[in-house]
Amino acid sequence: MGSKNNPSGNRMRSPVSIFIVIGLCCFFYILGAWQRSGFGKGDSIALEITKQTDCNIISNLNFETHHNNVDIVEPSQEKEEVFKPCDDKYTDYTPCQEQDQAMKFPRENMIYRERHCPEEDEKLHCLIPAPKGYKTPFPWPKGRDYVHYANVPHKSLTVEKAVQNWVQFQGDVFKFPGGGTMFPQGANAYIDELASVIPLADGSVRTALDTGCGVASWGAYLLKRNVLSMSFAPRDNHEAQVQFALERGVPAIIGVLGSIQLPYPARAFDMAQCSRCLIPWTANDGMYLMEVDRVLRPGGYWILSGPPINWKTYYKTWKRTKEDLQAEQRTIEELAEQLCWKKVYEKGDLAIFRKKINDKSCRRRSANVCESKDADDVWYKKMETCVTPYPEVTSANEVAGGELKKFPARLFAIPPRIADGLVEGVTVESYEEDNKLWKKHVNSYKRINRLLGTARYRNIMDMNAGLGGFAAALESPKSWVMNVVPTIAKNTLGVIYERGLIGIYHDWREGFSTYPRTYDFIHASGVFSLYRDICKLEDILLEMDRILRPEGAVMFRDEVDILIKVKKIAKGMRWDLKMMDHEDGPLVPEKILVAVKQYWVGGGSNSTSAD
Repeated sequence: MGSKNNPSGNRMRSPVSIFIVIGLCCFFYILGAWQRSGFGKGDSIALEITKQTDCNIISNLNFETHHNNVDIVEPSQEKEEVFKPCDDKYTDYTPCQEQDQAMKFPRENMIYRERHCPEEDEKLHCLIPAPKGYKTPFPWPKGRDYVHYANVPHKSLTVEKAVQNWVQFQGDVFKFPGGGTMFPQGANAYIDELASVIPLADGSVRTALDTGCGVASWGAYLLKRNVLSMSFAPRDNHEAQVQFALERGVPAIIGVLGSIQLPYPARAFDMAQCSRCLIPWTANDGMYLMEVDRVLRPGGYWILSGPPINWKTYYKTWKRTKEDLQAEQRTIEELAEQLCWKKVYEKGDLAIFRKKINDKSCRRRSANVCESKDADDVWYKKMETCVTPYPEVTSANEVAGGELKKFPARLFAIPPRIADGLVEGVTVESYEEDNKLWKKHVNSYKRINRLLGTARYRNIMDMNAGLGGFAAALESPKSWVMNVVPTIAKNTLGVIYERGLIGIYHDWREGFSTYPRTYDFIHASGVFSLYRDICKLEDILLEMDRILRPEGAVMFRDEVDILIKVKKIAKGMRWDLKMMDHEDGPLVPEKILVAVKQYWVGGGSNSTSAD
């Protein structure tokens, strides 16, 4: 037998055979693991997307403005819903701040001016039309001073505020001279006076809150001093004031100090102001002042110009008695002392208070301290008459909540909330990695859309902002970013403000607190994965369409299966669309979907797409 005649040969072949078998097993194991991983996923959907995508520059999407001359994307063979235009009466539709809905609610504490959103069966499932003659806003900084009349065809403020220099109507444009009720000579002169007390020039003050902002001229002129304001005002008889602010390229939302807490985290703003905002600061035992205190950073400033300051000069104009106004100012100053604020300036129409850096030297005399353990948990939470406690400190010189670097160093410094481990799952290392990742993503976006980072896109929104990495990587005087932290996501908005950026809490199941056509560019990373099992994707897309300007752009980043669904819906919305590979290559299942909203207006004319 062979085994007997050649025993040595058998002994030599056995180890070789075993080695080959083991090698093949290892190879197929590794291959299988690679195919099942996110990098090597080779299913039919990913392969099909790979065939359709281009990793470099989009060739058939045009991001330039053309108004009536936008190429039409040919409809696909797959049938999808086509969304019709809404009636022209909805041109300025704001789902959660509509006047008819508001009048059903009590006027006490401005409840009727708060958010009141439609029920599911009341939602509009159509496209909000732009007004006839709509034009792309003037680029910044010209846009700060001029707005096309066709875009915001409301003249009432030019009459109501004529002597206060808010806005003037000239030909087919509105001109904004920079005036305001308490600074008719211009915002610059007013800000110069503030700068004599508040360090506006060295980066110490970066984020500001304007309560009752009018057309936001204060915020508009702060921008050239590298101070970023968040302005708000209600949708009321001062028609379109927030719409004017956004059309000028200034951050603003529809909002009011009423019965619900402001949609910002604690210690968000370096400075806040009321310039004849007519908020009753002494009402409800000082509840509104306590809410400003919650969002004001330790060491921050509060500015009050208007009643009751300088009451001796204006009591007759204001049609109030000296005694009444004097008592009101005394009450405000007593409340300020309870809040650990110190009045550091009063001259003419202006008073400035500074919040102490910690509570070591406070005289709070039985102030009611808030019981809530999370001062950032505010979405639809009732405002209370209580004082938000300072974070604890170990010395009289320590800044409660952590000291911030001056801007722009603040933008990439480690935020105190992260350094102190207050954001679950976020470490110093993961924060720094997140910054690197978003710099990479934004560089990729700029290769896809070369207008990103230019004055073409002034008002930008990040719908799921995370730690603010997208906005930080894009930071430029040419644009600003509204960083939205969804209420169902990890609460990171405090970190965003500590970086010197601005933002807001919001639930994308509801309409955003803004007018139609107020954003030039929308970034939606992971938004639809976040909401896929919670609401209809089309509701979010229709809201995006409402707030996006004609010929504005959207950049989606999400899982490929989600983006296929998004693309199918968006095809019926008069958007031009293109799927792109991830910057790391076609085998990564996360993709990028780019969209450009076509130019069309109400009235059935000048449309780039058939109904």
